[in-house]
Order: sequence, then C-alpha cells, then structure tokens
Amino acid sequence: MADVVDAATRSRMMAGIRGGHTKPELVVRRGLHAEGLRYRLHDRALPGRPDIVLPRHRAAVFVHGCFWHRHASCRFASSPATRPDFWRDKFAANVARDEKAAMLLAEADWRVAVVWECALRRAPGETVRALAEWVRNGGPGPVEFGEPEQGVRRDSNPI
Repeated sequence: MADVVDAATRSRMMAGIRGGHTKPELVVRRGLHAEGLRYRLHDRALPGRPDIVLPRHRAAVFVHGCFWHRHASCRFASSPATRPDFWRDKFAANVARDEKAAMLLAEADWRVAVVWECALRRAPGETVRALAEWVRNGGPGPVEFGEPEQGVRRDSNPI
C-alpha cells in the first residue's frame, strides 16, 4: 500500500515527532516538582538517557508513549497497516533498546520506573503521586505505572 502523502510531507510530519519534552513527560515533571522532588533531565551519562533522573534517590524514570514503546495489550499501541515489516522491526528495536537500558541501569544500582502514557491520560495525578511515593520510599525496581488501556482508540482524549 502506497503512502497517502508525498515524501516531503511525510518527512515534515515525522520530524514533528519529538523525542523529549513531550506532553506526558511534562505532566510527570510538573507533578514530581509539585511533590517537592528535584530531578535532572535526559542524563546522557546514564544508559538509555532516562527522561527524568533523581540522583538523590538513585531513581531513573522513563515516560513511554504506548505506541512507540509497545505497551502490551494497550489500545494506544496499534500498528500501522502500511509497511508492516518496517514497523515490526522498528518497534522490536525500540523494545529491545528499552530493555537493555533498564538492565544496564539496574546493574549500576539505579532503580528504574516506566510511566506509560495511558496512565497519564486516565489518572495523571494518581499516577504521579504513586511514582513520587515509589521514589521517596525507595521501592524496588523496575516498576511500571499504568495498566494497559483497553477498548477502542479515541483521539478525543489527548493529554
């Protein structure tokens, strides 16, 4: 199946997809700051360049979009119909990279948390409070915040 837009338009659309400072990430950052927690952003010295790093608590937080990071059984983790082989390989590489980063951080005695986009859509305050509690109490990692969102996807509920 051919792309529905020309190459220049597709390139411009893909360039608009941000790797950092996304809306879900900003929700988590604002919430953690409101909870009195201070952090660093995108520490290049750590494996996987975590979105949020809390050095005092030795915690690294990844804020994952359900689509790009393949949140299992989540309605937001749909797959494009065009170029299925490309997307399967791309998503598999993303998941493998996420797993490797979490493993390397754990080996370096960092606690790792993953906050899923769907959790922030459904209950942002509750999710951030649970994350803040995990950070403060020194809970073990890795831990995930967010049950897969079931049902039909509706784009009318943006973050």
